[in-house]
Amino acid sequence: MQDAAYHRRMTEAAKPVSIPAATVILAREGPEGAPEVLLVQRGENMAFAGGALVFPGGRVDRVDGGIARNPNLAQGFDGLDDEDAAARVACAREALEETGVLLTEGPHPDEVKLAQARSALASGPNEEEAYSFANLLGAMEHKVDAARFLPFARWEPPAAAQIARRFDTRFYLADAGRSASAVITPDGFEAKALRWTTAAQALADYDAGHAAMVFPTWCNMHRLAQYQTLAELFSAVAALPAPYVQPAFEMIDGEAWLTIPDGIDYPVTRDRVNNLRRE
Repeated sequence: MQDAAYHRRMTEAAKPVSIPAATVILAREGPEGAPEVLLVQRGENMAFAGGALVFPGGRVDRVDGGIARNPNLAQGFDGLDDEDAAARVACAREALEETGVLLTEGPHPDEVKLAQARSALASGPNEEEAYSFANLLGAMEHKVDAARFLPFARWEPPAAAQIARRFDTRFYLADAGRSASAVITPDGFEAKALRWTTAAQALADYDAGHAAMVFPTWCNMHRLAQYQTLAELFSAVAALPAPYVQPAFEMIDGEAWLTIPDGIDYPVTRDRVNNLRRE
């Protein structure tokens, strides 16, 4: 008779494998005082969430972890586990690549060299991007500061979801700070367009059929829309542990819904599956 340990091992082996990813919610104070966030409209031909509004982000590479442990390139990472540390570096790298926003600490960079370095980030696979980012940090005498990235949430698709690309995504909140008024430009590949907007306005555009969002983005927008000032947003997020969120499929009154647990600072916790990509 097979024992419980065997069944546990078989169950764990059968779990779908998710790709580590990181996303940064870049926030600034808007003209009316409400927080604004920087959104990327993904290229229509992208394999994941093509055409949708998302926050800047992407896959975490092993080189990101090396950067986090290099005191010449990073600071404040002592005490963080390897996955968290690498994800924070990936946020800084992806923000620069996709939007042109620099989230590192150091002297004012040469704008021409920064533009050239950004082009290099977009020139190859993730590992090449990460090496380019490490070289850029060294050349600019900049460091990634772990404290700039506040854990917001961690999302993973439902275990039962039959999808080709599964991402285990850590979301971080970051104050755009001195980069808030920087000229932002999409990379033209992963990012088709960029815009600063309030969460409430993004949701209104979604409801009007003018924007597409995947379920995690839509839920995170509702969470962000609760807060009326930047200070209130950061204070609330800092006071809570970043929730792990794995949606579930449920049939409600004959319709398929995606749901998330109550009590984790998300005011809206479900949506019909056929609503998830309004355009």
